[in-house]
Amino acid sequence: MCEVGTRPPLAAERGEPPAGAAAAERCRDMGEQPIFTTRAHVFQIDPSTKKNWVPASKQAVTVSYFYDSTRNSYRIISVDGAKVIINSTITPNMTFTKTSQKFGQWADSRANTVFGLGFPSEQQLTKFAEKFQEVKEAAKLARDRSQEKIETSSNHSQESGRETPSSTRASSVNGTDDEKASHGGPAEAHLKSENDKLKIALAQSSSNVKKWETELQTLRESNARLTTALQESAASIEHWKKQFSACKEENDQLRSKIEELEEQCNEINKEKERNAQLSRRLQELETELQDKELELEELRKQGEVIPQLMSECESVSQQLQAAEKKNKDLEEKVRTLRTEVEESKHRQTNLKTELKNFLDVLDGKIDELHDFRQGLSKLGVDN
Repeated sequence: MCEVGTRPPLAAERGEPPAGAAAAERCRDMGEQPIFTTRAHVFQIDPSTKKNWVPASKQAVTVSYFYDSTRNSYRIISVDGAKVIINSTITPNMTFTKTSQKFGQWADSRANTVFGLGFPSEQQLTKFAEKFQEVKEAAKLARDRSQEKIETSSNHSQESGRETPSSTRASSVNGTDDEKASHGGPAEAHLKSENDKLKIALAQSSSNVKKWETELQTLRESNARLTTALQESAASIEHWKKQFSACKEENDQLRSKIEELEEQCNEINKEKERNAQLSRRLQELETELQDKELELEELRKQGEVIPQLMSECESVSQQLQAAEKKNKDLEEKVRTLRTEVEESKHRQTNLKTELKNFLDVLDGKIDELHDFRQGLSKLGVDN
């Protein structure tokens, strides 16, 4: 993890453009155009621990690459509402590192912090990293060209500084020797050609100086526009802060009123439920009352029939007593019959036993008679 400072400098301290949509519009007016846009969750390194990530946005926000044609520079800008959460100028020394499949980070020494981006997919992270490398190479190429221009301009300035005295001396020599140069010798022609070359170099140096003065004036005007825009942004931020505070207070008041209304609505709903329960209970009681009245009417009708029922009940009681008496007589007869049946069964058992014994004796006699017949038949045969 890269080391970071204790506090990232403010946009006003870095001389950067203001925040918000109006600031982005002014960036476009001043020559900055978006060249790549994506959405991601923005994080910054915790300046106290230098290890933990602190969310800079509550949700995924737009992150864009901007190209400034006047400065020939590239920036990564991300705005969350009216707050600028990323304003990082890309330099050739920066490196974008993929720490996971959907997360990447880079260190910004000017902002004195480390930015982290969480993407919804690995493809978006890969595209952002490729664009970062492309913009980094473009920034490196722009820096090299700028250094070449500065070296070229410094060389032209030195040459013009050395050549100006020579041209002065040449002109003075030509002025004093006017009479000698009336017919023009070879040396005088050579000096004249050298003088023409010096004049051309001086004119080129003057044009370069004017060019750089124009560019310097352009930079000053751009700086003045940025300062004005920054002041306007600061005033706009204060204005929006006041409006936000007022809206917040109004929102808190509305919330409290809504809570009170919700409590009242809850109480009204409870009362409605109670009334509904009471209505249902009242209907149930009315139904029960009607049932009781019907029962009472039936009981009244039955009360009119009670004397007749009493007389019938007395006759039925007398009949019941007579039946009970007859029942007792019948029970006595049944007992007598049961006793007789048991005695008859006992006699039948004895008779069966005697009959069995008689049959056994009869079988024996029959066998003896059969044997006797066989003996007689044998005697008849023998005789």
